[in-house]
Amino acid sequence: MGKNEPAADAELLCQNCGACCSYSQNWPRFSIEDDEALALIPERFVNARLSGMRCDGDRCSALSGKVGSGVRCEIYAVRPEVCRTCMPGDDECNMARARFGLAALA
Repeated sequence: MGKNEPAADAELLCQNCGACCSYSQNWPRFSIEDDEALALIPERFVNARLSGMRCDGDRCSALSGKVGSGVRCEIYAVRPEVCRTCMPGDDECNMARARFGLAALA
């Protein structure tokens, strides 16, 4: 396997899931981002308190597509740190997948 393949596999898993982006309106919070990083996120995706991503119900407003079958993040390149650290198969991922009746990842 090439060293880039695991990252490509992880990205594909995420593009076929999206559960973590639809788990809770309280989850996509800003934590360690500096003002410069936050300024890159379009305002329409930021909540009124400026503390995290705006959600439609429990779903992040930057997520498009259908959870469990094909999604994409509209701000992937500038997504918050909490989104960057959620990895396929980690505790947060599997907890979100369970909420949508999706099988856990190993």
